[in-house]
Amino acid sequence: MLELKNISKKFKNNLLYEDVNLEIKKKELIHLFGKNGTGKSTLFMIICDILEPTTGEVLKEENLKIGAVIGNSGFIENETILYNLKYLYNLKGTFDEEKVKNLCEMFSLDLYNRKKLSTYSVGMRQKVAIIQAIMEDQDLILFDEPTRGLDVDAIEVFFKLVKKLNKEGKTIIIASHDLYNKLDYDYHLLIENNQIIKKRKYEKV
Repeated sequence: MLELKNISKKFKNNLLYEDVNLEIKKKELIHLFGKNGTGKSTLFMIICDILEPTTGEVLKEENLKIGAVIGNSGFIENETILYNLKYLYNLKGTFDEEKVKNLCEMFSLDLYNRKKLSTYSVGMRQKVAIIQAIMEDQDLILFDEPTRGLDVDAIEVFFKLVKKLNKEGKTIIIASHDLYNKLDYDYHLLIENNQIIKKRKYEKV
């Protein structure tokens, strides 16, 4: 599905990765973790072509569709949730209003709420970000600290959704300091000493 080949990333004098090699396969559920500043979000941005690696390359399956929640997701702040999700959806496909409406209802959001996104709370914005990352039937889904700002009920919805998507064959990588023990990861990826170390699910993390 996706392969990192000899990836290095450096910002001025700050080296995050050095000669990293990693293969991500279909249907995997992966936990990515590491100390603050080790480059979890940066890795996601490299995979999404938002950032270029300093050296190396990212090889992707043809027509691979990637969805992502990375940091503070950017929206058109003076527009509604419907406008934002419809706009993003129509960039690559035809808006499936019924599907998006159902996803919103799962997270107790009203697709037809006329309030501007700028008035949404952190948790509500996070819900919208999660929806945009999965609404187009994406093959690879990247979640960076996905439960930020979510209440207990929304976190439970998120866990159920991840399990459902993974069962449907989606590959999911979750970057988080929390292990989310309710999820049965295939393995963990530790970012340490400029490397990405693969740990099997039964190894101590």
